[in-house]
Amino acid sequence: MAGPIHYEVYVRRTAPAAWALLIATEDRKTALETAEEQFQAKQAVAVRVTKETLDPETMEFNSLTILNLGLPEEKSKKKPEAAARPACSSPKELYAPHARALIGRVLEDWLKRHGVTAFELLHRPDLAERLDASGVELQHAVQKVAVPESQASGQDLHGMVRHYQRLADATISQLMKAGRSGQFPSLDDLSIADVAHRLSGSADRAFIMGGVAAQALADRQGARARLDRLMDLMDGAPTEGPPRALVVSVVEQIATEMLAIRSNLADILGPSLDLGASLAALVRMVAPKEVERLIALDPRMGLLTPTVDGPAARLGSRIAAGDFPRLSAALARFITRELSSSRRLRPADPAGEIDILRTLAMALTSASGRLLTLEEVQNAFVERSRSLVTPDFVTSYVQSCATVLAEAEHLTRLCENVTGAANKRAAARWLSGCVKSVRLEAELRQSTPGGPNASQKLLTLARLQRSVRAVQLGEIDEREIAASIGTLGGTLEADAGLISQIARASAAVTQKLGVLLRMAAGETAPLGPAADRARAEALRMLRASEVKEALSVEPEASAALNALMPAAGIRL
Repeated sequence: MAGPIHYEVYVRRTAPAAWALLIATEDRKTALETAEEQFQAKQAVAVRVTKETLDPETMEFNSLTILNLGLPEEKSKKKPEAAARPACSSPKELYAPHARALIGRVLEDWLKRHGVTAFELLHRPDLAERLDASGVELQHAVQKVAVPESQASGQDLHGMVRHYQRLADATISQLMKAGRSGQFPSLDDLSIADVAHRLSGSADRAFIMGGVAAQALADRQGARARLDRLMDLMDGAPTEGPPRALVVSVVEQIATEMLAIRSNLADILGPSLDLGASLAALVRMVAPKEVERLIALDPRMGLLTPTVDGPAARLGSRIAAGDFPRLSAALARFITRELSSSRRLRPADPAGEIDILRTLAMALTSASGRLLTLEEVQNAFVERSRSLVTPDFVTSYVQSCATVLAEAEHLTRLCENVTGAANKRAAARWLSGCVKSVRLEAELRQSTPGGPNASQKLLTLARLQRSVRAVQLGEIDEREIAASIGTLGGTLEADAGLISQIARASAAVTQKLGVLLRMAAGETAPLGPAADRARAEALRMLRASEVKEALSVEPEASAALNALMPAAGIRL
């Protein structure tokens, strides 16, 4: 059954115009007359009347045209798609950060051989001339840019190669012309502050200052010496205003590109450092105040965090002062990127890997908010934690353990130092497998001359159980592992008949009660069957009249025992 009906009148005032609603009415006659009047009076070049019927099931209107007068609609012409253009069309665009990053990648080997950055190549005429003279290397770089861009955009490859070759030639020519015309003042006669003030307001100030700074590095070999020279430029920079900002910007760009290269970082921080130590030194460089505060609280951190001196320390001071926000962000991203990678922090030392990872976590968390968000730090360590629960790492980590118990203690520490729910569960599975193993039970039940006795073994298990409860595993994993430790403790106590021995001992009753209560509280025996039996024996003794009499004449001993009872689960 059809739903409600109404009629709509549409008009087009001009031929290219779109349809516009004039009226909507329930009267068919009114709709038709209105449309014809609009057309006859030439108030519209076209009119249309539609019958709109509501579908009660879908609650949508079905439209039917019942009148159509006037000029037909003009078909809209399809706009031609804009022709694709190369990513870089002028020498100026090659100086943008993303373009310099691409140049750094396609000319990586050439830049490394000459010990320079892409920024310097674009600001030193002698380097540009040297690259131009190389011929083949420049052609290869052009092809490395043109081929993937042609494939992605569908542009002609040969045309793309010719475009970028012309762009390279124009850029080199422009740079060499600037050098011949003396646009780059020498710092032999002027200070960097003088140059910055002279360039104030100049349209080419960034380009010229870039050339001045790049030339100042020309006689410095090695990343450490070059960074030292950059810090000299900062020391000589104007104290405020746009002139200072000009120097800071140029120095920051060069330093950022320089420190993005791993070999340069190794030269600056120390070539003998492994990845973990390098990252720790890098964190100390970019967050010196935070790291020093942590070392003051925990001197062990100082043993794991290499000292930073020379140009690295100078750079760290600048970063701490807020001079290089982009550089500090780039270094922070480098740290998180390395943490998220599969590269080992301490390739030959799994235990040391956990130590350095803990140190890095504390340092980066302390500096979060300034360098990285807390979420970024946490995500990086979740990624790193995945590598700590792999079979290869765990096997190498416990390989040096002389006993199965030592293995369990190592795995508990592993559980403590991984982050992320999935990684915690994976670590818990390793620990659970060890604790529940026949190997551990056999080792602990075995009695060796000169080895630990039953009391000592129970004490060790109690410590292990407390450690498990402290590492923040999931509720189920924690309960199961703690229960397994408790069960093993119960087996050891039963084998030795330890509680019976304590009850029969000739020692003072207060002394025996103290031993039992500490076992029941989980101090000297793991919570579980052994602790339960110790609690039951303590209760039995406490209810004996002779014990009550002995406690009444020893108020101090009685007070000490009363303090132990709540932890032991005893209420009298």
